[in-house]
Amino acid sequence: MGSIDFATFVLSVASAAMMGLGLAPRPDSGKQEVDLELARQNIDLLEMIQGKTKNNLTADEEKLLERVLYEVRTKFLEVSKK
Repeated sequence: MGSIDFATFVLSVASAAMMGLGLAPRPDSGKQEVDLELARQNIDLLEMIQGKTKNNLTADEEKLLERVLYEVRTKFLEVSKK
């Protein structure tokens, strides 16, 4: 098993958020189910990571985190309005 870098970690948390939004299948059931609490927890985790790593990331890592946060926040708003 290879080592996990920052990008892999961020994408893993983002995938969990997307799973909570019903946009990715759950590994236990294979079903896509909306769980806004799970999504919110993972978005909060990404926001915490952003705050704790401020001024300590490469430009690429910072862009990735910003892009991922924008995407999951946008999807959260779309799903929560349904």
